[in-house]
Amino acid sequence: MSRKLPHKDVVIVGFGWVGSIMAQELTDEGLEVIAIERGPWRDTATDYPPTYDQDELRYRIRHELFLRPDQTTFTFRNKMNQTALPIRTWGAFMPPNGVGGGGVHWNAETWRFLPSDFVLKTHLTERYGADFLPSDMTIQDWGVTYEELEPHYDRFEYLCGTSGTAGNLQGQIQEGGNPFEGPRSRPYPNPAQPQPFSHTLFGKAARELGYKPFPQPSGNMSQAYTNPLGVRLGPCTYCGFCEWFGCGNYSKASPQTTILPVLIRKSNFTVRDNSEVVRINLDPSGKTAAGVTFVDTSGEEWEQPADIVIVSAYAIFNAQLMLLSGIGKPYDPLTGEGVMGRNFTHQTISDAVGFFDNTKFNFNPFIASGSIGMCIDEFNGDNFDHGPHGFVGGGYMGQVQSNGRPIETTPVPSGTPRWGAEWKAAVRDNYLSSVKPGTGVHGSFYSYRDVYLDLDPIYKDRFNRPLMRMTIDFHDNELKQNAFLTDRFAEIIQAMGAKKVDKEYRQGPYDITKYQTTHLCGGVIMGTDPRTSAVNRYLQSWDVPNLFVVGASAFPQNAGYNPTGTVAALAYWAAAAIREQYLKNPGVLIHA
Repeated sequence: MSRKLPHKDVVIVGFGWVGSIMAQELTDEGLEVIAIERGPWRDTATDYPPTYDQDELRYRIRHELFLRPDQTTFTFRNKMNQTALPIRTWGAFMPPNGVGGGGVHWNAETWRFLPSDFVLKTHLTERYGADFLPSDMTIQDWGVTYEELEPHYDRFEYLCGTSGTAGNLQGQIQEGGNPFEGPRSRPYPNPAQPQPFSHTLFGKAARELGYKPFPQPSGNMSQAYTNPLGVRLGPCTYCGFCEWFGCGNYSKASPQTTILPVLIRKSNFTVRDNSEVVRINLDPSGKTAAGVTFVDTSGEEWEQPADIVIVSAYAIFNAQLMLLSGIGKPYDPLTGEGVMGRNFTHQTISDAVGFFDNTKFNFNPFIASGSIGMCIDEFNGDNFDHGPHGFVGGGYMGQVQSNGRPIETTPVPSGTPRWGAEWKAAVRDNYLSSVKPGTGVHGSFYSYRDVYLDLDPIYKDRFNRPLMRMTIDFHDNELKQNAFLTDRFAEIIQAMGAKKVDKEYRQGPYDITKYQTTHLCGGVIMGTDPRTSAVNRYLQSWDVPNLFVVGASAFPQNAGYNPTGTVAALAYWAAAAIREQYLKNPGVLIHA
């Protein structure tokens, strides 16, 4: 029997970037807000101070900041005719856990999607014709445009103090920036980070090959910064312990370093950590959310009533909670009908490792930050003619070498023994003179009819609820894309002066054990048609109008960028719709 808590105006499920932004915006509106987070409270000063944060074994190898598979996991299979099995060790992605979510451990790449990414189906069909697209591809337009999201991208970048060089200011192309980006209303709040040697060399080689390299937009501070909320961040120290780690220097943008110092002081805000929401409660009509039910660490069940429910957890958990709560029609890959679990996507990532003469090159890879690097965008989205190549999609690529940590940074040329004296000698000889970007090629992953999420019919979690089942595999389109991009990237590494380049193509089938990114997307996608989308253009449920599902779960397909900037822009977009429209007239914002 659940114990009932006092009523709140808003309950937020999941307390990472999206939850923090929504809480800040709606408490500013005067609403009583409570956030419920499965994981523990995390604070910069006490949880990852510089005295022990640079612990590769603890954070990178033993995954201190991530969900444990014994807490909950997913089942996985490549094809519908296979039996899915539980994931026992995270590999291809790392589900975050705790206050701040993925915003604690991220590298802080702060990209905007291309304008064409938001109208992808229309754009590609108009340019190439419907027959050019694979018959089983299910991409669709988002229902929102880049122009509508631009002010919200801007707000997030200024919240974070993003370091970068603008490439398109109000339609005017700027030297040194990304000429392919959508128009931005003003420059980045901070200049780009100074680039180390290997990154600079990549930029020089790329220019000589006719490309237009630019510094990666970064949530690592290039200088001291005070954001619009009055929270101060310090300059990055290039320690090389960024992704997989919290930042004890207050120099990486995260909820802890940008929003929470203001939010937690508000009398109309409460957060409950170590509490897992198990279902969204509906009223007897099934058309209105009454709140949520959660379980605390003692196993006691609580009911939190609220007028508005915002689901803002990790993408796959958003989909799971909706399915377990019976909201929205589950997707059926055989008929193509249903919306919940539809258009699940990941990324298509690969690399090319360059080995240089160690008597002439010293790259000092340990001098690094999470998102430092030089990139090119000529092969992202539809920035190039796909017609001759037989695929769609693309990605950015760059020399984004974010660390030289000793356990995992041991690049050796192909053909080297995997252990023993010869391997040790190769590590010694190549550590300082090789370039191994963290994600040299960061490719898109478009949606397909047979890649989806549903509830597993066999395996249960500790609450006896079905686990989420992933059915996912690469299709020929993504593998062709990856081969083409990897070859182009390797050409630049070769032009840098490498004596040997090892290409690390992404191969099929999809491998759950090999890390790519944590960018799982889709499952509760947005759109303009309730037959093919779970939420409308404002992230409001088509079926339950006081329920908003915000996060990467809304992406109809995944573009060739890191998603965090777009996730945050959508959060500001949804919050504005709630503040300016929903609260004035609660109910359906978009009629189908």
